[in-house]
Amino acid sequence: MTRAIGIDIGGTGIKGAVVDTENGQLLTERIKLDTPRGGKPDDVASVVSEIYQQLNETAPTGVCVPSVVKNGVTKSAANISHEWIDYQAKERFQSDLGQKVTIINDADAAGLAEMRFGSGKQRDGLVIMTTLGTGIGSAMFINGQLVPNSELGHIEIGGKDYEKVASYRAKERYQLSFDRWAKRLQRYYQQLEMLFSPDLFIVGGGISKSHELFLPNINIQTEIIPAEFRNNAGIIGAAEQAFEKQ
Repeated sequence: MTRAIGIDIGGTGIKGAVVDTENGQLLTERIKLDTPRGGKPDDVASVVSEIYQQLNETAPTGVCVPSVVKNGVTKSAANISHEWIDYQAKERFQSDLGQKVTIINDADAAGLAEMRFGSGKQRDGLVIMTTLGTGIGSAMFINGQLVPNSELGHIEIGGKDYEKVASYRAKERYQLSFDRWAKRLQRYYQQLEMLFSPDLFIVGGGISKSHELFLPNINIQTEIIPAEFRNNAGIIGAAEQAFEKQ
């Protein structure tokens, strides 16, 4: 059996599906429900349980969250309630779902999906995956191995936490054209390039489906390409991690 469940907790939506961990393909329709206002653990856990019940599958289960994760404990809270800080997430989900659960950072999960099955497959060196959405998530890989919890969206540029300036949510909030948004992203990727000298950037998140509207306007030395799995990457990576761990 290579089936596993992946559930992706985002700032605006919670998504889940059953995944074939041999090829990264979804084996069921993706279920998506709104993230409860405020993103508090009890409310989010209730939605995760509802998605799990709808999937009606017994398989290794991974849940990815917008937080630094250490030993199943969420240590930060990006675009969710601060009640997640130092929260025993693994214990909570295992209790609610009645089985073992693997917990992973959401951007790390998306990166794992891309590195195993997508744009980063068979790419060596330093690869940095970024997800442009409610915030900016990041995942770093050295020769295919994950360096977890990088949180590069929170790099300070010009005195500001730069995900508040250059995320897709910021584009919408400030009603930026794709050209103006690309200028902000240009500054962001230049900063990452200066600090890390990566071999490849992969740009994910749902907006990566429209990559032709902004990626060509980002002029840096490092190769920069769109992700393949877009909003399904977190689901796939969480399922993959659960299958490997369980």
